Amino acid sequence: MRKLANEELDRKTVEEFKEADKLPIVILLDGIRSMNNVGSAFRTSDAFLIKKIYLGGITATPPHREITKTALGATESVDWEHAEDTAKLVDDLKAEGFEIVAIEQVDESISLDEFKPEKNKKYCLVFGNEVFGVSEEVVAKADVCVEIPQHGTKHSLNISVSLGITVWDFYNKLS
Repeated sequence: MRKLANEELDRKTVEEFKEADKLPIVILLDGIRSMNNVGSAFRTSDAFLIKKIYLGGITATPPHREITKTALGATESVDWEHAEDTAKLVDDLKAEGFEIVAIEQVDESISLDEFKPEKNKKYCLVFGNEVFGVSEEVVAKADVCVEIPQHGTKHSLNISVSLGITVWDFYNKLS
């Protein structure tokens, strides 16, 4: 066994990524403070052909050294847009036919392993602030809240970990 060189990985160019068929998923980062988490969201979105990232509220936008350091170029491949008013953006995405899926612990959440996305639907996956989670206003507008099962002593995961787990799960279920 040997590690593959980057040239052997057969990755897409930025142009090929832009032209490639994407998953019917957009990501909404709702008030994310850490630019490293923003960069990680770009990198994961690139890896799994996510259509677009929306950076809501106080979430930082590229170009920024801290985002670029973690994104490793994914800010060039993944389409993105900033929206000051996250709740209005959710309304707009609903009007475009997206099902809003907040990744949050609520009284009526569905476990990620039990959630079954449909291949003919478009999804907006919402990830919230590192301390406060998805805003109450967005939770109230969500079509469904999905929770990642956890069995230890902590009540939450880092957003970049949550995003990776959730996107991987949706990728597997929709591919």
